[in-house]
Amino acid sequence: MINFDAKPLFLAPLAGFSDLPLRNVVKNFGCDVTTSEMISANALVYDSSKSREMLKKSPNEKPFIVQIAGSNPQIIKKAILLLNEVEGIDGIDLNCGCPVPKVVRQNAGSALLKNLDLLKEILETIKQNSNKLLTSAKIRLGFDSKIHCQIAKICQDCELDYIAVHGRTRAGGYSAKVDYDAIGEVKASVKIPVIANGDINSQNANEILTKTNADGLMIGRASIGNPWIFSEIKNGKTASKELKKQIILAHFDAMIEHYGEKGVAIFRKHLHQYSKHQADATAFRDEINRIDEIGKFRQKIVDFF
Repeated sequence: MINFDAKPLFLAPLAGFSDLPLRNVVKNFGCDVTTSEMISANALVYDSSKSREMLKKSPNEKPFIVQIAGSNPQIIKKAILLLNEVEGIDGIDLNCGCPVPKVVRQNAGSALLKNLDLLKEILETIKQNSNKLLTSAKIRLGFDSKIHCQIAKICQDCELDYIAVHGRTRAGGYSAKVDYDAIGEVKASVKIPVIANGDINSQNANEILTKTNADGLMIGRASIGNPWIFSEIKNGKTASKELKKQIILAHFDAMIEHYGEKGVAIFRKHLHQYSKHQADATAFRDEINRIDEIGKFRQKIVDFF
């Protein structure tokens, strides 16, 4: 389902951003594999309508991976059995990297890297109970210290189909320098495909692939306000002004289709990113913050970009 020989590009799960409309757009412009926003296994099991809504996908999302987070193997199992009933999901990914304090306090996300026995039990639970084609994990290099190869070997022992490695520890947050050498060490230590993640952009993508020997790249924050990054990496050239405008409008139209009128307000945060470094961006942002009507809002985007 995923051709790792072609060095696929993944969209990372991004809370509040990698919803169905953004995934739909990047899938049309060079992204190979899309992943849902991180979904709490607890919320799934206790019937959170918001969590169920996050399982919806665009018809062009193939393969589509759902990422879950949790620390209780029994709850994880129940969540997997629920996901088994949902069509269109091609894989389950376990979040072992989220550094956010409220997630860590629940012993989920990157906290699992402090308890490798529990990590292994959860991965085995997913593998044994999922009816999806793919099982994967998104990891960091460790919690406080780097134990990346040890973590990767546990993932391999659990027969995961691939792992995505963010080249920082939890202690490194999002500001420490990404250790691409460590990602390369993970790749050398296991036989399963390894996806490199962390501060990847269209300028350094090929260099990182070479340095890490990774089987693909996962793009996260660099895609916000810049979803044409996938096209740029694949084509080796900067997206034209016309292509950028086409993508922005496609994104807005997808937001309206998915959210209805509420899509206008939700899309403002994306437009604030899209308009960065543009002339008169401040005036444009101030103007769109005052517009709620879909047609007028869209025309402002057409005029500005």
